[in-house]
Amino acid sequence: MSRAERLQPAADQARQRSEDAVAELAERQQALVRAERQLAELKGYRQEYALDAGGGLSVSALLNRQQFVERIDRAIAQQQREIERQQRLLEQARLKWRTAHARETALDGVIERYRDEERRHEERREQREIDDRGPRRPPTG
Repeated sequence: MSRAERLQPAADQARQRSEDAVAELAERQQALVRAERQLAELKGYRQEYALDAGGGLSVSALLNRQQFVERIDRAIAQQQREIERQQRLLEQARLKWRTAHARETALDGVIERYRDEERRHEERREQREIDDRGPRRPPTG
């Protein structure tokens, strides 16, 4: 078994890890987009309630409205923290993919170099066989 053939399982495993890492990266990107979309919705709700002065409402209705706006503010703060968390997870996934991809690329390069060496070696061996079977010229002199 050649060196390239012996390394192939490791290259296959590295390729699988790289594919898994890119899938995780895509999932993390989608999670961040969802979290950002949710934050935008919360801010939209907040803006709607802030613009509506609530004219003609009773004191208890105004207090309920104020408490609701405060809950929205807490939800916005929580969602901002969630976005920060998703950004960290995305960066970790990006780093994991870069590492896996670099390993895959390196192993593929080594295997290709081994295959090139094996081809050159085989070509030299075949050329020697041809030279050995070829007609012999008598020595001149």
